[in-house]
Amino acid sequence: MAERPGGLNLLNAVITRIIKEVLPDGVNVSKEAHSTISRAASVFVLDATSCANNFAMKIKRKMLSASAVLAAMEEVEFDRFITPLKDPLEAFKREQKEASEQKKDKKPESEEHYKSKEDENEEDTEEVKMVEDDAQKEIENEEVDVEN
Repeated sequence: MAERPGGLNLLNAVITRIIKEVLPDGVNVSKEAHSTISRAASVFVLDATSCANNFAMKIKRKMLSASAVLAAMEEVEFDRFITPLKDPLEAFKREQKEASEQKKDKKPESEEHYKSKEDENEEDTEEVKMVEDDAQKEIENEEVDVEN
């Protein structure tokens, strides 16, 4: 577990994408500046995680939740990030709910599918029994013919 910024290595591609999204086109960033921004991002992530963990511990939870992260943002006085974080969080929750509902809607169809398969298996079993019965009758008839 990373306890220092040096122990946390964020992906360079992610840091580069963030930098490019924020800066206007045509602005170049030196390797030194890129490295400094990467370290600052690591410090931010560690600080936010530590704060969120403290909040979770206060309410006797072992899992960090979105509400713990939002509370941590408020505690470290990053209130301006709360709204931009809540919007994608709400969208994520809606997507999860829709996916869950779709699974529930598909589940009865699956059960019906299994039921129809069971019905088919029962029909197959009945056909096999009928064939076996016919074969048994033929054997009995042959035995009767042999006896006569």
